[in-house]
Amino acid sequence: MKFIKGFKTFISRGNVLDLAVGVIMATAFGKIVTSVINDILFPLIAALLGEADFKDLVWRVRQIGTDAITGDPIYATVKYGNFIQVTFEFLLIALFIYIVVVQIVKGQARKERLAEEERIRKEKEAKDNPQPVVRPEDILLLEEIRDLLKKNSTK
Repeated sequence: MKFIKGFKTFISRGNVLDLAVGVIMATAFGKIVTSVINDILFPLIAALLGEADFKDLVWRVRQIGTDAITGDPIYATVKYGNFIQVTFEFLLIALFIYIVVVQIVKGQARKERLAEEERIRKEKEAKDNPQPVVRPEDILLLEEIRDLLKKNSTK
């Protein structure tokens, strides 16, 4: 029971829920980035270089035998093309995320700067144009009574 109660407490904390939302958003964002890379960037790279998919690039180290059925040679291979492909995808995803994060941070900084400028403007305006002190009616009435008492006591 203690374990379940502790788990309920843990799972209902705000930061765990925020993390869950973050993971879901990251997954969706990852799909968008993957689509940008696979559907937009790689076709452009293929148009420029003639090939966009590097996964099939291999280095045949040496022949290690022949296929018994077809007689084709079998090679020990290093599949460096897949490494290039994955590295390139990672770099593009990192660049895309960097650009988005920088724009968000710049927008937040601009928003904070504008809020600070507005606060300073309001303070300056209040200093340059002070509002007359408005005295409450009860204070005015008490002052009037005081003045009348003074006036009557001096007679």
